[in-house]
Amino acid sequence: MNFAIVSQDVSPGILIFRKDFIIELVGAGYTVYAFATNYNEESRKRVESLGAIPVEYSLSRAGMNPLKDISDIVKLSQTLKKLKIDYVFSFFVKPSIYATLAARLANVPHRYALLEGLGFIHTPTKRGFTFKKRVLQLIQGGLASISYQFARKVFFLNQDDPADLSKTAIIQKSKLHVLGPIGLKLNEYPAHPVTVDDDGVRFVFIARLLGEKGIFEYLAAARLVKQRYPNAEFFVLGGLDPENPAALTSSQLQAVIDEGVITYPGYVDNVHEWITNSHVFVLPSYREGFPRSTQEAMAIGRAVITTDVPGCRETVEDGVNGFLVPPWDEVALAEKMTYFIENNSEIVRMGSNSHAMAQKRFDVDQVNVRLMDLMGLRRNSSV
Repeated sequence: MNFAIVSQDVSPGILIFRKDFIIELVGAGYTVYAFATNYNEESRKRVESLGAIPVEYSLSRAGMNPLKDISDIVKLSQTLKKLKIDYVFSFFVKPSIYATLAARLANVPHRYALLEGLGFIHTPTKRGFTFKKRVLQLIQGGLASISYQFARKVFFLNQDDPADLSKTAIIQKSKLHVLGPIGLKLNEYPAHPVTVDDDGVRFVFIARLLGEKGIFEYLAAARLVKQRYPNAEFFVLGGLDPENPAALTSSQLQAVIDEGVITYPGYVDNVHEWITNSHVFVLPSYREGFPRSTQEAMAIGRAVITTDVPGCRETVEDGVNGFLVPPWDEVALAEKMTYFIENNSEIVRMGSNSHAMAQKRFDVDQVNVRLMDLMGLRRNSSV
């Protein structure tokens, strides 16, 4: 049988988030087509090495041109029909809405969607939702109502997302399933016991440098902490996004580097080593699906400070493996950072608890077993 996985980007969508699922499908005998919008020669080879067939298609992530979107849906449906696809599994909000419609037009019998989060329009600011975001929520809800009536199941990573989407979208409750975290190959993130020496506590932030990821609160909290504990170190790993008006600018970044508030290594391909070299992982995001970076930090055995918001609150048992703080509150964030500096033994205890929780919850092989069962797919046998 022919199985289409439809993503927006080839990375991280195909090559990171769906890599292990693709390997599982190929091992079960499915012919897997990996759809993405931005292939190059290297990424094609990497997808082929997984046993899948790369397919490029057109879809604007943030475009608001309905004629272009309709054209893209029709073209995608034609491709699905030509390839005689039996299953379509699409993810992220816009690709899943449009790919499900395209699959219906192509008479693909098995249609599934996975929302790894509801996107920026469901991410509030400190002042709540803007009028524009509320309008976009209604538009998204209308499109989801139309599209997901043709999906057999719609998967989510946390409990809040289906509840919030259902405020603007009409979707049969029987189709909604909370999958939980996507998971990791845990053997790729072995535990590294943490030790705190006289050089000070090291904190690490890993995300795109966007306001909604909490970068401004992280920097403000770091500045507060360093006033009292100048030996504390603050790492920032993540790329700038100059096209996003709510992102940290290059000049702002350079200013905090020059001030000595943070260490910013630029692009790195050894994120796990930076986590290992840190004591506490920090993600003061405004909303997430189920953040992979937090899963990685927990698997390695690091205490976590994150926000009490959808997607983040699922990763921390407050006081057990870390702390939950209110969003947009750099003072509360700084207080929890200070707690770890003044109570080094808690870094060890909570880091150990994080690792134990990751072993129970983040095994990608177990997640894929559940996902395939929910889709009615057979595993490790000819199809």
